[in-house]
Amino acid sequence: MSENETKPVDFIREIVKADLESGKHTSIVTRFPPEPNGYLHIGHAKAICLDFGIAEEFGGTCHLRMDDTNPEKETTEYVESIKEDVKWLGFDWGDNFFHAVDYFDRMYDCAVQLIKQGDAYVCELSQEEWKDYRGVPTRPGKESPFRNRPTEESLDLFSRMRDGEFDDGTICVRAKIDMASPNLHMRDPVIYRVMRAHHYRAGDKWCVYPTYDFAHPLEDSFEGITHSLCTLEFEVHRPLYDWALEKLDIFRSRQIEFARLNLTYTVMSKRKCLKLVQDGHVDGWDDPRMPTISGLRRRGYTPESLKTFAKRVGITKVESVTEVELLEHCIREELNRTANRVMAVQNPVKVVITNYPEGQEEVMTCVNNPEDESAGTREIPFGKEIYIEMDDFMEEPVRKFFRLAPDREVRLRYAYIIKCNEVIKDSDGRIKELHCTYDPETRSGGSSTRKVKGTIHWVPAKHAVPAEVRLYDRLFTFERPEEVEEGRDFTDYLNPDSLKINEAMVEPSLADAAPGTRVQFERRGYFSVDPASAEGGLVFNRIVSLRDSWGKAQKQ
Repeated sequence: MSENETKPVDFIREIVKADLESGKHTSIVTRFPPEPNGYLHIGHAKAICLDFGIAEEFGGTCHLRMDDTNPEKETTEYVESIKEDVKWLGFDWGDNFFHAVDYFDRMYDCAVQLIKQGDAYVCELSQEEWKDYRGVPTRPGKESPFRNRPTEESLDLFSRMRDGEFDDGTICVRAKIDMASPNLHMRDPVIYRVMRAHHYRAGDKWCVYPTYDFAHPLEDSFEGITHSLCTLEFEVHRPLYDWALEKLDIFRSRQIEFARLNLTYTVMSKRKCLKLVQDGHVDGWDDPRMPTISGLRRRGYTPESLKTFAKRVGITKVESVTEVELLEHCIREELNRTANRVMAVQNPVKVVITNYPEGQEEVMTCVNNPEDESAGTREIPFGKEIYIEMDDFMEEPVRKFFRLAPDREVRLRYAYIIKCNEVIKDSDGRIKELHCTYDPETRSGGSSTRKVKGTIHWVPAKHAVPAEVRLYDRLFTFERPEEVEEGRDFTDYLNPDSLKINEAMVEPSLADAAPGTRVQFERRGYFSVDPASAEGGLVFNRIVSLRDSWGKAQKQ
């Protein structure tokens, strides 16, 4: 968030403010409760900024909780990745790190209490039978034949469920609510089921697990969460959330829903992200084309750019789709202020300056960032041989091509005006070298007033550093890959050109660039040194191009 931006204002913050002013709460406690069944994505980043941001703004605390009630999909790897992502975004949960599984004894006792009160029962309908009994929104459901079984019988069966006497899917505990409710989630929902699966944290202690809808309100209540912030798909679950807290007569947390983040050319479903990884469409969860926080981090996005993006998207009750250009605009806007400019040639062709003195070398002074005077300057050696971009030369130039061509002149950035005199080709007719002459009176910053229309970048051939440049683009060609037409799979719209790799030459100042270093390749875009560079040579990931179509649209 830039310094001149105001603090966010939205309906949730207004509720929190009113609750404090009325004395309903003396302090605010929020929570971020991810299920550790995958890596976090940018939609989670929005939620993290909201949960932790509200706690910070109102002097409260925010808990980080692993909602680990489904052992079949959860792993320690996902837990550690979640912690890393939250920390990287700049948020601190302090001592408030929790696991849902650590509450399982208390949750079990809560289910026992509901059975004793007549508010829950053990049901032996199969899943298929239950679907028929539940009915549809326009037709009331039918009561399970086990709905009114004696309390002691349900308690005995629940105890035997915990002891492992029953197979998965053969028996469960249901809340006894209202089979005529128009809300299907209130038609005697399952609150406990048998699941023989090893839990990454609890091991094999449990073979019965609470459903998320039952665990969620209990976790919030146990932790004293004042405002439980969820995305809109949980709005229909809120009556069950409130019912559980009321029937158990425990601390009443308040669930508030907001619209989730939807982003063009992006999938936000963890299931779909997992499919991309497992089927090899991407190179892991942190592939720079992924919408995961780890993927964005590896690509070169900054915590500040994601926070700015989250603020500008805002918090509303209305579902909408945000253009990915806004995300790109946020990182481009930041890097324009902070990233040093450097020169890199991604498709190099050698230029020999034939009239430049043999063995001579001089140093050119280059500005690091014209937006930041304090960034200073750097020096680049200049000699008889340099590399330029192949697409900065055209043997038969088209109209309005103002770069290098036979018998044409161009200025070398920070250096001299050169003229192409001869094109050297190999036996296959491919351009091998360009022989040029330079005008020694036209050194950049000198007294010459001679001008040419084009300026191109270059690197010194003798001191150039080889590097791999990965040009990342959008992963999908379809704007809404999560809403594909019937009969198609979202992977049908994968972009075959989402990654192109160039062997490049970069200026010598980048020889020891540390992983994570962000720079602007002049005229090409913003790039970041990949973490793998420390292991196998210098690798740059393109973060975003220089073109700012979203930013331009805002000014029109």
